Amino acid sequence: MNSQQETKSKPKRKKAPSKNPIEAALTAWFRSFPLPEDDQLQLIAQAPKRWTVYEPMALLPTGAFGSTAWREILHSVDSSSSEEKRVDQLWKGILSEISKKQKAQLTHLAVNEGIPLHHTNTTTGEGPQDNGIFQTWAPRWTMFSRGNVKEKARLLDFHDPDRQPGEMHLEHRSQIPLASLCKAYAVDLYAGIGYFVFSYARLGMRVLCWELNPWSVEGLRRGARGNGWSVRVVQRQELSSSSSMGEMLAGGEQITVFLEDNARAVERIAELQRQRQADETTSLANVLHVNCGLLPRSDLSWGDAWDIVGGSEKAWLHLHENVGVADIERRRGEIERWFGELAKKKDSGVTKVYVDHVEQVKTFAPVVFYNPQRVSQTS
Repeated sequence: MNSQQETKSKPKRKKAPSKNPIEAALTAWFRSFPLPEDDQLQLIAQAPKRWTVYEPMALLPTGAFGSTAWREILHSVDSSSSEEKRVDQLWKGILSEISKKQKAQLTHLAVNEGIPLHHTNTTTGEGPQDNGIFQTWAPRWTMFSRGNVKEKARLLDFHDPDRQPGEMHLEHRSQIPLASLCKAYAVDLYAGIGYFVFSYARLGMRVLCWELNPWSVEGLRRGARGNGWSVRVVQRQELSSSSSMGEMLAGGEQITVFLEDNARAVERIAELQRQRQADETTSLANVLHVNCGLLPRSDLSWGDAWDIVGGSEKAWLHLHENVGVADIERRRGEIERWFGELAKKKDSGVTKVYVDHVEQVKTFAPVVFYNPQRVSQTS
């Protein structure tokens, strides 16, 4: 009896904490490196402890391996012909250890400064993908939001009539055949590196987008070409010239990026509609979607978004906001009332305005409100 009690009361041996993957890779690398133990410990202490994964890439924080000690050791290895592969072994080791931790095969390693993008697989065109769509960006000068992955997937299925068992019914799913989308336009007022632009392009729509950051525009351009979509960037010099919208869009590119403030978007699209109206051989640009993806709130662009879809029979505005979970229903009502009052003020013949769906992208925010407009015009 006593022996059983002793067995039950015997404390369990604590499991040793797992070593940080980067530290584990460095420890293994140092086994073949003639450095004193104190120097190794110093280098490990100065190495990064965190990373962010954008499959198949691991992104190390700014300044990673940028200390004086690390710069000296990497320079000494790089300058030695007999050790020329040793640095590559370090990066491969880090990728291997992070891959084990993430349970994903990572092939790219990048930091914001000091080390260029490294590949363990040099296949041309390989890069980070979301939902099968290639994206690229400059980590130091642009943002990449991992939380957008879920919402981009929803956009890809937006007009898909097929629903999984138990999936919430959304009226929009069967309203527009996919074959008709190639005749429609989508507008993104905050394009970034193409977060949502590429989802619309994948659906076959032509996309007009606005972005102020030249680094983001370049990432969008490269990403579009990497996915096989034609793209044109309209630069400031051309924007300030007398070129018309018809001339800017004459090339028929699927994606057109305006490197300017989106305050000009309504004016430019209105010009396009006037030109098309004057040309009996063309129809008005049917704008189905307008993306307002600025956080923490995008309400400054809502009036412009409404005006952009003013000539469309039906359209959806994708309005992004940071909203507390407890405030979602209240905010839904506020948005419906705001657009309802705007419709009356504009006297645009709108028959119905309502929030079709609210998607909680993250535990707290951002919350994305979908606001379908059904526009009926009478002559």
